[in-house]
Amino acid sequence: MIDWFSDLFATCQAWIYETLVQPVVFGLGYGNLLEDAFDATGWLLVGLLQVAVMLVFIRALERWRPAEPVTDRQAIRVDVIYTLIHRLGLFRLGLFFAIDPLWDWLSGQMRLAGVPSFQLDGVLPGITDIGWVSFLIYLVFFDFVNYWLHRAQHGFEWWWQLHALHHSQRQMTMWSDSRNHLLDDLIIDSVFVLLARFFGVAPGQFVALVAVSQLMENLQHANTRIWFGSLLERVFVSPRFHRLHHSIGFGHETEGRGTLGGHNFAVLFPVWDVIFGTASFEARWDPTGVRDQLSEEGGRDYGRGFWAQQWLGVKRLIWRSS
Repeated sequence: MIDWFSDLFATCQAWIYETLVQPVVFGLGYGNLLEDAFDATGWLLVGLLQVAVMLVFIRALERWRPAEPVTDRQAIRVDVIYTLIHRLGLFRLGLFFAIDPLWDWLSGQMRLAGVPSFQLDGVLPGITDIGWVSFLIYLVFFDFVNYWLHRAQHGFEWWWQLHALHHSQRQMTMWSDSRNHLLDDLIIDSVFVLLARFFGVAPGQFVALVAVSQLMENLQHANTRIWFGSLLERVFVSPRFHRLHHSIGFGHETEGRGTLGGHNFAVLFPVWDVIFGTASFEARWDPTGVRDQLSEEGGRDYGRGFWAQQWLGVKRLIWRSS
């Protein structure tokens, strides 16, 4: 089944590339970037598939059992813009021209310095050679890293000023996962790209890891009153489990103290929260947002439009750092 899907994906990628992308790249005079354009076509195709799954399946769940009424459609439309920027490759296109050369330089410097790479999927020869086994190993490993990066976003004051944008959405839906400050995304993406290079993750496998994680995160942010039961709730992050992380005064701060911290930082597997003492499995469906947005707490403005949100994030960062 996996091989059949991989072959179908490769066929579609080749057709889109040869029919649409390659002529445009040649026409613009970037023949030296054909290999990169082929990789970008893969990301574009993955993004289109993700959006299709969101619209067909996750949206159906939101209609079936909404967690709350939709009262602010403008806020949701802005989140759609964030999603399209990321899923259709616009953000990655910017990274390609602005940051990829730095990643290449760092990787080259590591090799020159004799820093050895480590093949994580080669830990158990004969077992990890199986494609889906190595995929699961990398999925668990990157989720572990993601847990601690997420803890750091809530633990460092300067980083929280960027990440707070993600939590400022009062009308959480499946589109809210990509609602991040671009500087925040740049930091996270840089870490994962460098780790993927260091551990020798194959490009196709890395795309699949990102795609699976992102779709799961879309489901977790969905406006749906769904949980996975007392057992599976402790295996996979559910919409209820993650909504607690977005709960005002609970998910993003230490209870009763108003300091940085919170609960339910896991991205895919709640086991990390259980092990490190940050899990909460309470049956609650709280309002989402950041405490200082409330009128009685100062009514802080996080912006209504994309550019306003990005600019206010920079201002919060500079003000807190000064």
